[in-house]
Amino acid sequence: MNISTPAKQRFIEDAFAKKFGDRKDKIVVRSPGRINLIGEHTDYNEGFVLPGAIDKGVWFAIAPRDDNEFHFFAGDMQDEFACSLSSLQKSEKGWPNYLMGVIEQIVRRGRELRGCDVVFGGDIPIGAGLSSSAAVEAGFAFALNTIFSLGFDKLELVKISQKAENEFVGVQCGIMDQFINIFGQEKKVLRLDCRMLEYEYFPFERDDLCFVLCDTGVRRKLASSEYNVRRSQCEAGVAALREHDASLKSLRDVKLEFLEEHKNELDPIVYKRCAYVVRENARVGSTCEALLSGDLHSFGELMYQSHAGLRDEYEVSCSELDVLVDIASHVSGVLGARMVGAGFGGCTLNLVEKEHREEFTQTVRREYKRATGNDAMTYVVQIQAGTGLV
Repeated sequence: MNISTPAKQRFIEDAFAKKFGDRKDKIVVRSPGRINLIGEHTDYNEGFVLPGAIDKGVWFAIAPRDDNEFHFFAGDMQDEFACSLSSLQKSEKGWPNYLMGVIEQIVRRGRELRGCDVVFGGDIPIGAGLSSSAAVEAGFAFALNTIFSLGFDKLELVKISQKAENEFVGVQCGIMDQFINIFGQEKKVLRLDCRMLEYEYFPFERDDLCFVLCDTGVRRKLASSEYNVRRSQCEAGVAALREHDASLKSLRDVKLEFLEEHKNELDPIVYKRCAYVVRENARVGSTCEALLSGDLHSFGELMYQSHAGLRDEYEVSCSELDVLVDIASHVSGVLGARMVGAGFGGCTLNLVEKEHREEFTQTVRREYKRATGNDAMTYVVQIQAGTGLV
């Protein structure tokens, strides 16, 4: 069901009351999706990322039970699933695994849990690269931590959510999505050091600009398999470079000059992958400087550079993403554009002057239809706070 954000909370609460009754011990949690301004595919290379939580998210209505059973109702799919603490086994349905993975991680940490009744749903476009999976995991972890007073701090909730996806769902994601979900702040983006987990906030307070997501409608069938290929190629590059500097732990430690010096010793494809990651890490730092100085035109240019690197060096774009970025580059008031997420489909992120927003969205829909024969959905998003009680 495609329900707008203001109505989504009411929809979830009404669904809970219909399914489980009007419970006084119920809580409601909002868990956001995210955009990543720059720093794509750098997280699993122990590099830097610059995400922000957004005003599209997942809502949970949840209340404790007196037994060890968990009753889940996915409001958008009108589907339900039940399990107990003693029967946490992967489901072919898919969506319950993100929730059961969280339960499993909490149990592993020795906390006492009871069952609960849960209704959830949201307005994050699925498969668009906005991290709906992390919103489900982290939102549920936050909700359980709250209703059962488990005592986990924010960083522990992040790690529980990431491990749920790594070990139960089986996707070897980095930590960025879960981190910004929990630590996000309104009108601020967060630079995260994915090795040290140190972070710093940077302002995004320009009321004359907005982010517009343009959805290719292409769902990322190659993303998971090619994601693992890219990881192995980066690791191969580090292993080869370590022959010349044993202190290197990841591409995060590699300087561009050092990489160029040993370029001919690397497989050409491995070199391209490494060159992209090294340059993208540098772009994160340059973007933070641009935000601090208010130079959003430089930020926009860095977005275009990032997309070119993802297209030509990391090779995770697709023709539809490239078409959208090209269309954006010819529209007045667009400062920058690039693909976001794992690639091979999903969305582009566009930095647009608000006075040109309508012109931009109309142009994108018209020109994308002409170029591909397909429709492009567009979503305007704002930087908002991370997961919390409603």
